[in-house]
Amino acid sequence: MKALVFHGPGERAWEEVADPAIVEPTDALVRIDTTTICGTDLHILKGDVPAVTPGRVLGHEGVGTVLETGTGCTRVRAGQRVIVSCICKCGTCGYCKQGMPSHCQTLGGIGWVFGHLIDGTQAEYVQVPFADNGLVPVPPGVSDEQAVMLSDILPTGYEIGVQYGAVGAGDVVAVVGAGPVGLAAIMTARPLGASRIIAVDGDPFRLEAACAFGATDVIDIGAVDDVAAALRRMSPDGLGVDVAIEAVGVPATFTTCLDAIRPGGVVANVGVHGKPVEFPIQRAWIDNITIRTGLVNATTTEDLLGLIAAHEIAPERFATHHFKLAQIMDAYDVFAAAADHHALKVVLTA
Repeated sequence: MKALVFHGPGERAWEEVADPAIVEPTDALVRIDTTTICGTDLHILKGDVPAVTPGRVLGHEGVGTVLETGTGCTRVRAGQRVIVSCICKCGTCGYCKQGMPSHCQTLGGIGWVFGHLIDGTQAEYVQVPFADNGLVPVPPGVSDEQAVMLSDILPTGYEIGVQYGAVGAGDVVAVVGAGPVGLAAIMTARPLGASRIIAVDGDPFRLEAACAFGATDVIDIGAVDDVAAALRRMSPDGLGVDVAIEAVGVPATFTTCLDAIRPGGVVANVGVHGKPVEFPIQRAWIDNITIRTGLVNATTTEDLLGLIAAHEIAPERFATHHFKLAQIMDAYDVFAAAADHHALKVVLTA
């Protein structure tokens, strides 16, 4: 088959590799019909994820058709159209049972294995371990373009941003960083009744997109001297926002969230940080704030499908660019220069 293969930092190729096959009874073989590229894939190409070794097929998002299942599969069957979850899970270890399959012990303590520790979804076919748990049937009426956003980006923004932030009715929510994950948090916060959703970014295109995705207000970081102070002024009593969702992953944006939160508020850190951040506990301890962070568990896919059916969210809005799978090298070039191309997510189809 053809696949996008990592050959070390800065090196990738669309080339022939061995076809995947059923190895364990709980495996399934899926034909990839639609996939996309994640910011994590770009981090891998920069050499930021040393666990990814040369020769690895990249990608952890996809929608496809089940071609074959192992003898141990009871829920999925050949011919089903399915979402390939970015998180694999055995379903029986302690972490899986408590709803945290991102730390599945059967898989070595990490549920993110596609395009990381095993070959991924940017390929014509993929082998899916524990397929009964990691494949979600796509209901009629849900397009591939919608469904592929439920592999990773929407569950990430929803679970680690909105749910970990405990967003509720009437809350003032700041989303710092209006890239794809920040936009996913904005889109999924709106149905929970937040009274105000404030998008913070420096890119006019992303701020415009944030409004289309459900933001009630925007702050252009280039237009204010103190973003945190501006956010506090936008709360009803000037004490700060109820929830601050960090969706960038740099020290400055984490500090902005800490400085913008009200006493008793929540900082939900979604961004992937590559450098240490400073937590001024000497002043923050007294404010009764909560800070949460984590890796997506992708346990909310069915809930998000329900929001699509209820017309509460429209994940197809993420798809700004379309390519055939064989054009994936061009798609990477566009996604790597997303600001230049006004790209949110690129969608690749077989």
